[in-house]
Amino acid sequence: MRKENFTAQTNCEVLEVLTDSTGKRATGVTYIDSSGDKWEQPADLVIVAAFTFENVRLMLLSGIGEAYDPVTNKGTTGRNYAYQTANGVTLFFDNKNFNPFIGAGAVGMGIDEFNNDNFDHSGLGFFGGGSIRVTPIGSAPIGYRPLPPNTPKWGSKWKRALKDNYLSTMSIGCEASSYTTRTNYLSLDPNYKDPHGRPLLRITFDFAENDLKMAQYCTGKVAEIAKSMNPREMIVKPMTGHWSSVPYQSSHVVGGFIMGSDPSTSSVNKHLQVWDVPNLFVVGASAFPQNPGYNPTGTVGALAFKAAHAIRHVYLKRPGEMISA
Repeated sequence: MRKENFTAQTNCEVLEVLTDSTGKRATGVTYIDSSGDKWEQPADLVIVAAFTFENVRLMLLSGIGEAYDPVTNKGTTGRNYAYQTANGVTLFFDNKNFNPFIGAGAVGMGIDEFNNDNFDHSGLGFFGGGSIRVTPIGSAPIGYRPLPPNTPKWGSKWKRALKDNYLSTMSIGCEASSYTTRTNYLSLDPNYKDPHGRPLLRITFDFAENDLKMAQYCTGKVAEIAKSMNPREMIVKPMTGHWSSVPYQSSHVVGGFIMGSDPSTSSVNKHLQVWDVPNLFVVGASAFPQNPGYNPTGTVGALAFKAAHAIRHVYLKRPGEMISA
């Protein structure tokens, strides 16, 4: 921000990525500022680095790539949307103190024996897996209410159960994979619009049978570990049933503008350069073709560095397609 040739436009929202008459070159963006004024910003190079959902929505609104059609299985913009399965076991002990109000993101222990290809899937009827972890990141006040099964929903017994279990309860989680299916995708909503009159993004998603089978198996392995710790009682919670947007489960959403080697099934190449629009780059977890059993953040950062390196050392020296289709 201290560089003389840099300007940050804050409290603005990009409305569209502009292209020339051929659709093969990005010419800039239009955006709206906090006063409601609309501007056009010309650019020789456009880098879109919003969150997964807005990356995809901007590409759909801008007509970049062909919108995915689940019936024909054609189109690239919006395809391969994937979520993440959150599974776990809660353990209730007597006379233990885990100090749940204290924690940090890097404090914890994990095992990878049941993460994706790290175990033999023969005869299991599914693929994928997850990382099994105890991560005491610090429990939210009010939000953390560890209660054993059959606890009353309110009243003095509810209060007593919360008091008795607050310090002596822990959980083992299994953050696991979610693999894409033909019927899970992102598109523009035909009914709902934002304040600027643009369609909102529509999520079409449900857990595939594969992911539910995987969740049952891996959570069963977590339960075996938990049982060996001799808790007074425990709650086993694999991901089950249909997906619901109501309870928070994960913000690790990926896909919709995926990376690949074939322009007919992917939107960007390995440098996150958009196929057929070489001066446009789309950076983020939208590039993931699947969702593995780990947080996406580290890989998002690695891909961003890889794209920046390619832009600086390859593209700027010779603008154009860095990988031919």
